[in-house]
Amino acid sequence: MFYLILIILLVVLVVGPSYWVKHIMEKYSQPDDRYAATGAELARTLLDRANLPQVSVEITALGDHYDPLEKAVRLTPDKFNGRSLTAITVAAHEVGHAIQDQAGYLPLKMRTRLVQLAAPAEKLGAGILMLAPLMVVLVRAPIVGALFLAGGLLTLGTSTLVHLITLPMEMNASFARALPILEQGNYLKPGDAPHARRLLTAAAWTYVSASLMTLLNIARWWAIIRR
Repeated sequence: MFYLILIILLVVLVVGPSYWVKHIMEKYSQPDDRYAATGAELARTLLDRANLPQVSVEITALGDHYDPLEKAVRLTPDKFNGRSLTAITVAAHEVGHAIQDQAGYLPLKMRTRLVQLAAPAEKLGAGILMLAPLMVVLVRAPIVGALFLAGGLLTLGTSTLVHLITLPMEMNASFARALPILEQGNYLKPGDAPHARRLLTAAAWTYVSASLMTLLNIARWWAIIRR
């Protein structure tokens, strides 16, 4: 019974934030014609007003994000073409990252470098985990398999570290950049500011949700190997 309760708590802690973020985003996606401008149009306007004409606004299927290497704000189709509160708020959040980049915001620079390191590390970790059982058979030394396992889990965990340490950067993009722009520029309809705050919180916590899901995947790897 204790282990069952522990598993349930773990699932709630991991899935809960992800569900909440998704719920908030979907809740304010309707009505889908609340604003005159689309997310892409607002992003372009905000970038131009921030003196960032070199930053492009692009559509993507890989999730809303700002690419500091390519200097591009990328929005999923529902945000790029949408006119909902979610669309314009998320667009403003990603523009907030572009403004951070313009200002030389150190946490953004650090995260950019860490992301570059994490991608190959994840692939290495997956490869190490796949090789661990084989090394035990070939070398006939359990300690070798244990070392491979530890190395694999550590490298897979790099993405979790990246997501967790970037929460302050995300909160800064939401509440020190995007929200003041939206409020001071009167881009929000009357009564939408509190809802925009919830959306900006959700946008920031997207990365925490992703990190928790990564931890769940690592736990699943561990369970498979223990078998």
